[in-house]
Amino acid sequence: MTGRPADLPAGPPPGRPAGRPADRLGEVADAARRARALLPPRPELPERPEGADPPAGDGGRARVPARRLRADPDTVERDLVALVLTVVELLRQLMERQALHRADRGDLTEEQEERLGLTLMLLHDRMVELCEHYGLALEDLNIDLGPLGPLLPPP
Repeated sequence: MTGRPADLPAGPPPGRPAGRPADRLGEVADAARRARALLPPRPELPERPEGADPPAGDGGRARVPARRLRADPDTVERDLVALVLTVVELLRQLMERQALHRADRGDLTEEQEERLGLTLMLLHDRMVELCEHYGLALEDLNIDLGPLGPLLPPP
């Protein structure tokens, strides 16, 4: 087994030497185009008013401002803490679900269940303390992933 699908050619396209960076960039660009074709079409942007100058590369439509990351020097520490706490909370919830799954299957002894439960409760309490310290709530840690929904499942 070679680790590639059977319908792909075994080497570089005919007439091209193997391993040239330009070839790899072309392959990546082709893959990106194919992936983009799988996405649903973007909604049309609203038309610009008559007589308004179009921004460069706009195609005659008004631009809708993109949601941007705000890098405010006054809040950068809080924002970074919120991001780190979001990752920790996600991992904590995953560990909790795994522990419940293992307990339901009977994979843990009573002592292991007790220790694991105590550890997860202490971690949750520490998360609440850290959120309070930085003026956050656990609900603030949930990131909206757009069409995928929120990052963290509801409690």
